[in-house]
Parts: sequence; structure tokens; C-alpha cells
Amino acid sequence: MANQDRPFLESELIFPLEHWHNHGSCIVECPNGSLLVCWYHGSGERTADDVAVLGARKPKGARQWTTPFLMADTPGYPDTNPTMFIDPQRRLWLLWPTILDNHWQSALMKYRISSDYQKAGPPRWSESEVLHVTPGTNFQNAVNTALDELAAAPPPGEKMAALEKWIQATQARAADKLACRLGWMTRAHPYVLEGKRLIVPLYSDGFDLSLMAISDDWGRSWFTSTPLIGYGNVQPSVVRKRDGTLVAFMRDNGPVLHRVRVSTSTDRGENWSRAVPSDRPDPGAGVEAMVLRDGLWLLINNDLEKARHSLAVSLSDDEGKTWKWTRHLERDTEADIKTGAGSYHYPSVIQARDGTLHASYSFHQKKSDIRLDPAGKPAAESIKHAHFNEAWIRQRDAP
Repeated sequence: MANQDRPFLESELIFPLEHWHNHGSCIVECPNGSLLVCWYHGSGERTADDVAVLGARKPKGARQWTTPFLMADTPGYPDTNPTMFIDPQRRLWLLWPTILDNHWQSALMKYRISSDYQKAGPPRWSESEVLHVTPGTNFQNAVNTALDELAAAPPPGEKMAALEKWIQATQARAADKLACRLGWMTRAHPYVLEGKRLIVPLYSDGFDLSLMAISDDWGRSWFTSTPLIGYGNVQPSVVRKRDGTLVAFMRDNGPVLHRVRVSTSTDRGENWSRAVPSDRPDPGAGVEAMVLRDGLWLLINNDLEKARHSLAVSLSDDEGKTWKWTRHLERDTEADIKTGAGSYHYPSVIQARDGTLHASYSFHQKKSDIRLDPAGKPAAESIKHAHFNEAWIRQRDAP
């Protein structure tokens, strides 16, 4: 058991900086104590057909990560935004969207399952499936009702012409059967409720809202929740309150509020409240939340209204009402910002069996420190791993 009283932070790049695009990581701890991280890698994102999902391991007790290996690749298509979790049967799941026509709206969700994933190299997959996302019959009505309410009470400062244009486009999309079934993507860890129900948080750039794919039989069948609707609330991360209420924290993808969005469910994830802004700043970047074993809530996100050069970890002892302790894994100085700040974003976080915390996130080097690789291209991107504990967060940042 690690000494939880001694504050510490250790971090390293999983692989050397390179010119390839590396983004959207997820981290898990395997039953043998090793760490496994996946991310997507290629010459771009949805527009680059060479994008694939890679992975790397850090064996228990090791000081270095293994050389990256292939986790998923659909030749000729971008494979992006992967997430992972280990189910109660100790099987590893990898879920990710394949982009069919180089637009996010064409995403097709897939998943793989492995019972043989703790050896060197990539997991040995025993199942590979498509996760067919089929929004319920009330999806269109729910979208129309929520957007009519939004038009009647728009966010402060919103330009009505832009809002009305977005509402019209979204309502038209909700009437299109194919548009409702494609475009859903993963980001944060799936949530296993009471060891029985699998909730996979999804979002759509086409709709700019979120949805839960739910299975009570470990993928043999799926159904969807009601949509989580606000004005650009995406990439949900789910936690559970002591009274059983589920809370989804979401990236703000809208043009005005710049706040982490929140929605709740009191019926095991099937119906969700309107997404509302919290008091936590967000520049339109991924967030993740979790409940620690001592009952504290943890939130990790870029705590700015604009830009991604500050990555914060916060703790709450009142189930997210307030966040009393905040510390930064990354935060560029004013001088860095003037010369070209870095970007440290899309975090994934877990609590290991020893009680310590592990995060992985996209690391894009600040401009003043970028060097050229042997091919003469700027080596600026990697995935970073940080290992720390609650005591380190409670110390807060130095004044």
C-alpha cells in the first residue's frame, strides 16, 4: 500500500515527442497491477485515413512504458476516441468509433473484448462487435421539446440568429433516421452500475448533445437513455451520489457559457435532466469525474474559459457542490502564453488498488520548446502519464 500521507507527483511521457497526432487517451489498471493506456494516432483526426488506436503498457514496478502497439485499425478509415474498462468478469473492453466518411457525424461505434490482455504486446481479442446505437422512439420528441424550451429561454449573451439556426439544423437532424443512428462517439470511461448494468456515455458532434448506451447483459443487447440536452453538452463522465442519483459531468461545446455542464438521473441512467452549467470553467475540452474510495469526488479538466494550457485536478467533499481543493498537473506561465502555450487536455483518470491516482492526457508541447525530429518535422505531441495522490491535491498550488 502506497503511503497516502506523503504528497507526491511523478510524471513522464509514454513515448518521445513526435510529429504524428496523438490524442484522446484512456487509462486502466489491469488485475496484475500493470497499467494500460490507449489513444489514437495518425496524420490527423477524422480527415486522415491512417488514424489507428494504439496502446502501451507499464508493467507493475517498471519505470518505463513499453513501445506502443496496435489496438484497433480499420484500414482506410480513421479510428478515434477510444475508451476502455475492465468488467466484473475481469475482461478488458475497448470501445471506439470508426469514422466512415471523414466527418464526425459518420462515426460508427465498435467494441472489442479480451480475457487475454495482461501479456506483452496487444490484447488477444475474443469478441469484436458493432455497438448499434438506436435512440428510442421518443428521441425526436425529446430533442424538439428541449430545443423549443431553449429558444424560449436562451442562454444570456447568446445571439438569437445563431441559436435559431442551430435549433433548426438539430431538429431537422432528429427527424432523419440515419442521422440519429450514426455519429455517436465515446470519450470518458464507461460506468458499471452495481456490477450489473453497463452504461457507455456517448455524444454526438452532429447533435451537440449526449446519450447513454445501456446494456444489462454485457453487450448482447443495448438500449439508449433519453438524450442529455443543453446547448452543446458533450463527452459525459458519470459518477454516483450516495442516494443513488447518477451525475454526468460534460464538456461545454457551446459558444457562450464556458462552464462544465451537469445532468442527473434518478432511475439508473435511463432518463436524464436538462444539462445545466456548473460553476467550473471549461474551454470546450474533455472532462472526467470519479468518486474515490473515501467518498471524495474528483474532477479533472482544463479550468479555463479559453485555451487548454492549464490542467487541474479538484476534490469535493460534498458531492460536487463545492470543490475545496485544486491543484494543477500542468499550467503554463504568462511568458509561455505570449510565446505560444502548450495544450494538455482530454484527461483520463483512475484510482489504483493502492489508493493512488493515475491520469493520462494529450501532451502538446509549448512552441518555445518544440524541436525538429530527424525528418525535419516538429516533434510536439505525445501522451503523458501522471501518478499522484490525494495528499498532493490537498496541498493546493504554491501561491
